Amino acid sequence: MKIAVLGAGALGCAIGGALAEAGNDVVLINRNRAHVEAIRAGGLRMRGPAGER
Repeated sequence: MKIAVLGAGALGCAIGGALAEAGNDVVLINRNRAHVEAIRAGGLRMRGPAGER
């Protein structure tokens, strides 16, 4: 399934990341250029009780 997350701040990225891990095609949309460039450069990393992914 193709999903777009508009307003991908901390919570939007967490939801988008979980959706991507479940096999969905996810696009994160955010107006904060620095945030977008950081994700482009280093990927989306999520940390939780199961560790970092």
